Amino acid sequence: MEEFVYYNNLYDYYKELLTDKQRDYFEDYYQNNLTLSEMADNYLVSRNAIHKQLKETVKILENYETKLKLCDKMNKIVDLVKDDEKLLNEIERIIG
Repeated sequence: MEEFVYYNNLYDYYKELLTDKQRDYFEDYYQNNLTLSEMADNYLVSRNAIHKQLKETVKILENYETKLKLCDKMNKIVDLVKDDEKLLNEIERIIG
C-alpha cells in the first residue's frame, strides 16, 4: 500500500512529463484500481504490454525524483512547517 501512495505522490509531481499512454495506464492501475486483465481488454493489448509499460512508467517517475527530488523537498518543507497550518497552506498553494 505504501508503494501505491509513494508512486501516486511522484505522479502528482511529474505526470506532465509522461506520455498520454503512460498517464492513462498509470491512472487506471494506481488510481482506478483496474487489473492488468481489465486494462488489456480496454486498450486491446496484452497484459504483458500493460505490465511492461507500468514498470517503465514507475522507473521514469523514480528517475525524475532521483534527479529533481521535488517530492522529497516538499516532504521536508511540510515537516518543517507542519505546526503552522497557514504557512503550510500558502506553500502548498504556491507549489501546487
